[in-house]
Order: sequence, then C-alpha cells, then structure tokens
Amino acid sequence: MSYDPTSLEGVPTHGRERLQRARSAEDRGFFTSDLTVNEFLLVKQAGFDPLGLVVGTSIYHIGYQQSNWSQNQEMEVLTQAMYHARELAMTRMEEEADQLGADGIVGVRLEVGRYEWGANLAEFIAIGTAVKHRGGELHRAPNGRPFSSDLSGQDFWTLLSAGYRPVGMVMGNCVYHVAHQGLRGWFKQVGQNQEMPNFTQALYDARELAMERMQAEGEQAQAEGIVGVQLHERSHGWGSHVIEFFAVGTAIVPVRADHEIPQPSMVVTLNDQ
Repeated sequence: MSYDPTSLEGVPTHGRERLQRARSAEDRGFFTSDLTVNEFLLVKQAGFDPLGLVVGTSIYHIGYQQSNWSQNQEMEVLTQAMYHARELAMTRMEEEADQLGADGIVGVRLEVGRYEWGANLAEFIAIGTAVKHRGGELHRAPNGRPFSSDLSGQDFWTLLSAGYRPVGMVMGNCVYHVAHQGLRGWFKQVGQNQEMPNFTQALYDARELAMERMQAEGEQAQAEGIVGVQLHERSHGWGSHVIEFFAVGTAIVPVRADHEIPQPSMVVTLNDQ
C-alpha cells in the first residue's frame, strides 16, 4: 500500500470527525490517549505532547494454501496475507497521525481479532498515541513518515535520555506448516526421552525467517539496531500443525555522540499487589 499523508481513504465519517475535533482541540491542549498516567508524564518530560489516539484497521480475508502432510514448509500465501494486512493497518494509523501533524506514535499495539461471522476473516488493528515535539525538533523517520514505537512511555523516555530515538516499528513474520509425525516414528519414540528433530528444525526455521525479515526491515530503515523485540507464536485457527511466528520491535538511531545512561534510582511501590 502506497503512503499518502493527506489520505483519509477508508476512514469512516465518524473517524474523520474525530480527527477534525482533535485538530480543533489542539489549541486548548485537549487530547485522547491510551497512555498510563506514568507514561503520559514521562512522554511530556521527554519533550513531547500527545495529540490524540490514532487507529488503523483492516479486515482481511486469509486465503487457502494446500500443505504437504509430511513436509515442513513455509505457507507463503498465508505469510504474505498476514504481513500485508498488518501493513495496511499500520499505514492507516500513520496517515491518521499525519492528519494531526504528529511527529510520531508511541505505545503502538498490533492486534489480530477473529469474529464468528467469518471463519477466514481477521481484523488487524494498529493503535497508539500520536505525539509532537514541543520544541519543534524533527523526529520523523528517514522516509518522512511519523515514527512509530511499541515501547512503553518509560522506555521511550529512557531511550531519548540516553541519546537515541525511534524511527519506526519493524516486523517480520512466517506462517509455517510443521510436518506430521509418521506412525513408524511414533512407535519408535513411545516411552522414550528423545529430541524430535523434525519438530525442532521446523520451529527453528520458522522463527529464523521471521527474525531475519524483521532485521532486514530495520536495516532498510537505516537504523542502528532494534530494541524491545517480541516474538509471538499463534495458530490463528489454522490447525495444530500450522503456526505463525511474528517478530516485532522498534528500530532506533543515535541523535548524539555521547550516550549517558540515567542512573537507576530506588523506588518503593505503593500498589496493593
């Protein structure tokens, strides 16, 4: 999907009204946010003001791909579908942030939802809080889009304090079919402790593909590295032998030569738990 900072294609009428109200309310300092209180205060201390909650969504039909019962293999059709659907949601979220004049989006969450009215349909949602630097410093990604980050407000503040900044969320995925075990193999391992090389190799390969693709996105974003990496594993209702590995993290770049790390301080929590 091509990126258009002026586009509101696909945004419903009430969504456009919400963005218009957010732009009008900016002069009064009014905003909406899914940041916690601590995150909000630390984002403010880092020099950014929240502008509003931004959302991107895509309900996507996941195609069908035949797999070989006895073969480990990537399900390339499903891999492409899951990646493209997330990219659509992310792009629409970033376009909403552009409508608010944001420098970036913090606390981004990527979620996948299933509904009873469509066994092969899934809703992909990207949601976060659009922010703008109070001093007018440019913090956008090298490609001109608002930066995106799934770091918490605390991690975002710490990153900036140490002389780094996020340039964008990067991701990689792989939908993989894990071969079934034959009857002969099952009889051989009954009652014994032993590694299952077929399963080990399949999951190892699938994770590596997801990680490799995420790393390639980070390099394409001209980042120095990726922090906060998470690796998720879900079957999405495809069955026990088809699983998606999804790797996501925040690509970062240095903003100054010295990287003084804030000294940790002792904190006593007052929470009940």
